[in-house]
Amino acid sequence: MPDLFPILDAALASTTERSGTWLACKPGCHQCCIGVFAISQLDAQNLREALSLADPVVADRLLARARTSRARLSAQFPGDPVAGLLFTLPGHEDAFAEFANDEPCPVLDPVTGTCDLYTSRPVPCRTFGPPMRDDDGHLTVCELCFVDAPAEEIVRCEMNQTWRSLEDDLIMAAEEASVLHGPTIIAFALTIADGR
Repeated sequence: MPDLFPILDAALASTTERSGTWLACKPGCHQCCIGVFAISQLDAQNLREALSLADPVVADRLLARARTSRARLSAQFPGDPVAGLLFTLPGHEDAFAEFANDEPCPVLDPVTGTCDLYTSRPVPCRTFGPPMRDDDGHLTVCELCFVDAPAEEIVRCEMNQTWRSLEDDLIMAAEEASVLHGPTIIAFALTIADGR
């Protein structure tokens, strides 16, 4: 099965080139790193692997941030806080809309404002910013990007998402290889392996 990230990154490079100065994304811009968001078990697996290969000093700092975040979030977690799985009961998806919107991502370096696991960042992180279709088919874009852009310019720069079916296949394979099925968040993904 082909590797998802090179295909996805090529689609991102294309939309980035077409978007030009409409995109505000740059190192240190990290508004999108504040507030939790769902990631797949494929993303969780990639993050854990990257953490295991990271410089031990960086990995220890990152893991400490993830443990602290998980401790803060567990009591109100809209899912199973032990397994780290979201949406395990009715109403959890609605609760997630208002859950931890001010929580910084534990992978975000608070000093530099950059990602400590950037090359292994989840799909939502790789695709946030440029124009993309959401699950309902609406064209969305980061609020800091395409400010005052005409609608036709946003459409012209839309990211190609033909990689989605490959992502779905890889998520299914990751879940089959794991005991975990369903979405999680980064703090839980990084700490689930060590049980803390």
